[in-house]
Amino acid sequence: MENLYPRCAGLDVHKDTVVACVRIQGAGSRATTTETRSFKTHTAALLELLSWLEQNECTHVVMEATGVDWKPVWHILEGPFELVLANAKHVRNVPGRKSDVKDAEWLANLLAHGLISASPRCLA
Repeated sequence: MENLYPRCAGLDVHKDTVVACVRIQGAGSRATTTETRSFKTHTAALLELLSWLEQNECTHVVMEATGVDWKPVWHILEGPFELVLANAKHVRNVPGRKSDVKDAEWLANLLAHGLISASPRCLA
């Protein structure tokens, strides 16, 4: 499957935490590396998330549109990255063992291969 975004990230956003998975496709190889970290949702921690994503040279970031918890994250990350807000119904993982880390990795993989369509968003 074609890899459209070699440096991207998936975010599993909750009220108090954001689990972020950076996915990096090696140049000219099939080797893919991922790194996952958790961040709190207060402004200072979200700025750390922003810095970490920039250090990893991410170009695209995806997060699920569940509730309103994604809005502060979106506002902090808006600008340096191409942001995608995914409809949770369209990006559900297969049933079974579910964790925040696996959800963030799943989102990053879907985004890397262009399998997520952006959800209409209302930030008013």
